[in-house]
Amino acid sequence: MFGEAPRAGAWIRATLVVAGAPATVLLLLMATGALAPRPGIAALLVTLTGSAAVARIWLGNLGRLARQIRAASSGDGLPDLTVAPLLPSVQDVADGVTRLARHLAERGALVEHLRRADAAIVEALPDPLLVLAADRTALRANRAAREMLGGRAGTAAPPDAAALLRHPALAEALDKALSTGAPAVADLVLPVPVTRDVAVQVIPMDPPLADGGRVIVLLSDRTRERAVERMRADFVANASHELRTPLASLIGFIETLRGPAADDPAAQQRFLQIMAEQSDRMRRLIDDLLGLSRIELTEHQAPSGRADVAAIARAEADAMAPILATRKAKLVLDLAEGTAEPADADQVAQVIRNLLDNAIRHGRDRGTIRLTVAPGSASDGRPGMVLSVTDDGAGIARDHIPRLTERFYRVDKGRARNAGGTGLGLAIVKHIVNRHRGTLGIDSEEGSGTTFRIWLPGG
Repeated sequence: MFGEAPRAGAWIRATLVVAGAPATVLLLLMATGALAPRPGIAALLVTLTGSAAVARIWLGNLGRLARQIRAASSGDGLPDLTVAPLLPSVQDVADGVTRLARHLAERGALVEHLRRADAAIVEALPDPLLVLAADRTALRANRAAREMLGGRAGTAAPPDAAALLRHPALAEALDKALSTGAPAVADLVLPVPVTRDVAVQVIPMDPPLADGGRVIVLLSDRTRERAVERMRADFVANASHELRTPLASLIGFIETLRGPAADDPAAQQRFLQIMAEQSDRMRRLIDDLLGLSRIELTEHQAPSGRADVAAIARAEADAMAPILATRKAKLVLDLAEGTAEPADADQVAQVIRNLLDNAIRHGRDRGTIRLTVAPGSASDGRPGMVLSVTDDGAGIARDHIPRLTERFYRVDKGRARNAGGTGLGLAIVKHIVNRHRGTLGIDSEEGSGTTFRIWLPGG
């Protein structure tokens, strides 16, 4: 009940404090003769003994009180401050400390609840948000920011946050916000992993947040809106340019059918066949332009789901059988099981379809095309799947290779048009691979055929 034994020095000092006044009175009475020595000494001993006992209880109570307060201050819950009933004054102090500790605990629980609620609100915000310290390091990021900048659930700051904060336009906005104490804005273009247009608001916090955050950086992805604007302009420009020739042909043939060939059935059949081919070419061109525009709209958003690359490749190879038969070409498959993830299975199929179509159009008649799927690693060691399509055609000069994935770029314009291509197939492949955060490589030499090699994350 009394707690641990107090230290000897403290005990002696406390005993002297308690016994000081009555012992002094007894000594004065004995010195003046008002109290006989024998009863005086007995009274003095009783006083000292009682004072020592009281000092022991007092120090034990205070020691226990101090230990419980220290334990409570370290986060071990409310203190148990029930002390000996012999010292009601100490119990009053203990009761006051208990009330104070309970009040502080309730306030702390309320603050923690509000902090968790604030964190949940920030986490659920649809726009990416970063909280920066005074030295501009990222303290935390919400879910949208982690998805945008390559982080994972539970990470304080995404791995690409440091690169973002080094952007000159954002650094200038941070300088302005911290110096003026007012919000600042900036427009950024982030080139990797795919090009993004981002509007940034920098909001200084005074006073700082509970975790030391001094600045909030709010990111608004404007990539889709600006891609729509570019898509409209590009579609009009590309369509007006590429459709001019087949439209001119159709108009010319219609005029011929109305005039000189009006009574010539053989010429009519020949011209109608050409018109059908030109119409089909325009249809495929418009389909590819619209498909490419749709892919570009979502290129900045990584896909979700999984794709069985070998199964998709096998299905596309079967679908290409009639075209292969027309060219009397042979398709050799070497397909290892594996999954691309995250991946859009329909877009992976479109990549394989476009590459096979390109190989058939530009390979040799009666030639051999090889389609391979195998596990493989990226240059940085990430596991994934490697898809390659090889033809045995005329090959491509090295100076043309960097431009093969540009819209409407053709190494041999006349041959490409005669082969029925729109000039958009490889551009579509490039944008799909970019969306999947993969890589595209092209190996070719004149006279030795061409290999398109694609790596997709997964395994």
